[in-house]
Amino acid sequence: MNPAFQLREFVLADGDSCRQLFCDTVRRVNCRDYSPMQIEAWAGAELDPEPWIRRFDDNCAYVIEHNRAIVGFADMTPDGYLDRLFVSADHERQGIATILMNAIELAAKTNGLPRIHTQASITAKPFFLARGFVVVNEQTIECRGVRMNNYVLTKDFTKQT
Repeated sequence: MNPAFQLREFVLADGDSCRQLFCDTVRRVNCRDYSPMQIEAWAGAELDPEPWIRRFDDNCAYVIEHNRAIVGFADMTPDGYLDRLFVSADHERQGIATILMNAIELAAKTNGLPRIHTQASITAKPFFLARGFVVVNEQTIECRGVRMNNYVLTKDFTKQT
């Protein structure tokens, strides 16, 4: 791991920084694959911060800091659902998502989970495929009245050698 990046467990005080990173990343990165209307529904003014942050409760969650600023985060529910994995638009392709996924996968295996599953954006799908996830199906979801496509993916630890 790049010594400039520090992996640590999420604490509630990180919530707003993670939410801001999420909104900025969706606007600046996911805009490659989604329309302005979809981006606004996903990460716009209608996003209520409190329930978004409360979703971290009871989850296995990590952040990565660089110069004391959060540059990435990930969280997984106790049953192995990877709820969120986001990296700052200014820190893409520096290994941050890989560090976060390594930590999440280790936690899943340590807790005896047979698999991790997630819903990945069009933008994130290649990252997950490169990590051994497989597509279960493509789906159309509705977010604040706007339809968009994503992928249900899973990584089964019981089939790995």
